[in-house]
Amino acid sequence: NENLIEKKTIHQFFDDEKLMFLPDRYITGSCPKCKSNDQYGDSCDKCGATYSPTDLLNPESVLSGKTPIKKKTDHFFFKLSDKKCIKFLNKWVFEDNRLQEEARNKIKEWLSTDINNSSLIDWDISRDAPYFGFKIPDQKDKYFYVWLDAPIGYYASLMNWCSLSGKKFDDFVSLDSEYEQIHFIGKDILYFHALFWPAILHFAGYRTPTSIFAHGFLTVNGKKMSKSKGTFVTAQQFLKCDINPDYLRYYFACKLNGSMEDIDLNISEFCQKVNSDLVGKFINIQSRCSKFLLEHFEGHVLPKETIMEINSQGLAIESTIKAKSDEIKALYLTRNTAQAIRDIMLLVDQVNQYFQEKKPWEMIKSSGVATAAGKNYLHSVLSVAIRSFGALTILLKPVIPDTCKKIERDVFCDLEPLTWNDLESIQIKKIKKADHLLVRIKHENVSALMGE
Repeated sequence: NENLIEKKTIHQFFDDEKLMFLPDRYITGSCPKCKSNDQYGDSCDKCGATYSPTDLLNPESVLSGKTPIKKKTDHFFFKLSDKKCIKFLNKWVFEDNRLQEEARNKIKEWLSTDINNSSLIDWDISRDAPYFGFKIPDQKDKYFYVWLDAPIGYYASLMNWCSLSGKKFDDFVSLDSEYEQIHFIGKDILYFHALFWPAILHFAGYRTPTSIFAHGFLTVNGKKMSKSKGTFVTAQQFLKCDINPDYLRYYFACKLNGSMEDIDLNISEFCQKVNSDLVGKFINIQSRCSKFLLEHFEGHVLPKETIMEINSQGLAIESTIKAKSDEIKALYLTRNTAQAIRDIMLLVDQVNQYFQEKKPWEMIKSSGVATAAGKNYLHSVLSVAIRSFGALTILLKPVIPDTCKKIERDVFCDLEPLTWNDLESIQIKKIKKADHLLVRIKHENVSALMGE
C-alpha cells in the first residue's frame, strides 16, 4: 500500500560454464569496503558491510572457480531509500533507544539522521534460481531472498505456538500489542534486523520489536571455531559429553556484559569456574546445612518470625540479599549478566562465611544443643542458611533454571516454583535429603568435548 516494492532490471553474475545465475553463497571475492578476502556475495563477515554481488572485487564462482560474467535479469526491490523509510528508521533506531550504543553507532554507517543524506540503498529481496527458500508467486524462477523470509519465520513459529497453546497470534503482533518483543542476534546480522526487519513490519502494518540486542562472536580457547583445529563445538556435541547444560549457561553469563564484545570459551577456565562457583560455593551451602537440619530437626525450617525472636542478627544476611536483589534485577534487564553473577557470588560467599563463623558442628560437639535455648539457636542458624540458599536460588534461576527447578523439587518439600516476588519472604517449611544436585566437571568430559 505504500508503493515500496519496485521491479528493476539489473546485472547479476552468471556462470557461463554451469549456465546459471549465481546466488550470494555461490560467489566469493573481496569485500568492496574493507577488502577482506573470501567474502560472500551479499555481506562481509569481517566488517559487516552489505552490498550487491556485482560489487565484489575479484569475484569467483564457487561452482566452477571461474570469473563470472554479468547478465541482465529482473529483480524485486524494497525501496529502503524512500524518505518514508528513512524517516521511520531514524525515529525507530535513534529516538526510541531500542539498540545498544555500539549497535546504534554501527547503524550510523548506513543510516544518517539527515533524511536527504542517507547511505541506505534499495534492498534486493529476490534471487534467481537455483535458490533455496520460497518461490515468488506468479514469477518464473524467482525466489525471495533468505533475509526477507528468515525473520518472517519468527512469526511463523510464533503462530504455530499460538495455535498449539490456544493463544491469539494478533495479541502478540498487532500495533496495540502489550507484549514486549526482544530479538537476541549476532552482531553480524544487525543490518538485517535493525533496518530491513522493522521497516518491513512497520509498512506491513505490524508492531515492531521492543528492542534488539546484539551479541559478539564466540571463540574457543582464544581461536575462531574450526573443525580442523578442534575448536568447533556444537550444542549436540556438548550434550553428548554428559556435561550439565546449565554449566555452559552459567559460564556464558559470567562473560556477557551487555555489549557487543566477543567472548571466549576457555575450556580450562570453564571447568574451574563451574567447579568452584556452582559446586564448591553455591551447592556447598545446601549440602553442609541440610545434613544438620535433617539429622537434628527432621528437615524443618523455622519461619522468619521465629528466627527474629531467637537470632535477629542472623536475618541481616537475608536482608542483604533482598536489598541487593533490585540491583541484580536491573543488571539482568540490561543483559549485564557478568556483573549480576559477580554480585550474586559475593552474596554466596557471605552465606558461606556466616555458616563458617557460626560453626554449627562445634555447637553440636560441645553439647551446646543440650538446652532448649541452645537447640533453638542452632535451628535458627541452620534456618537462616537454608533460607538464604533459597533466596540465592531465585537470583540464579534466570541463569541455571534446570538446576533451580531440581532444587525446588528435590530439596524444598512441596514448594511452588520460586519467583522473584518470593524474595520478600521466603516460605521454605521443610527440606528433604537430596544427593548430588551438581557434580564437578571431570577431565574425561572435557576431553570428549574437545575430541581428544
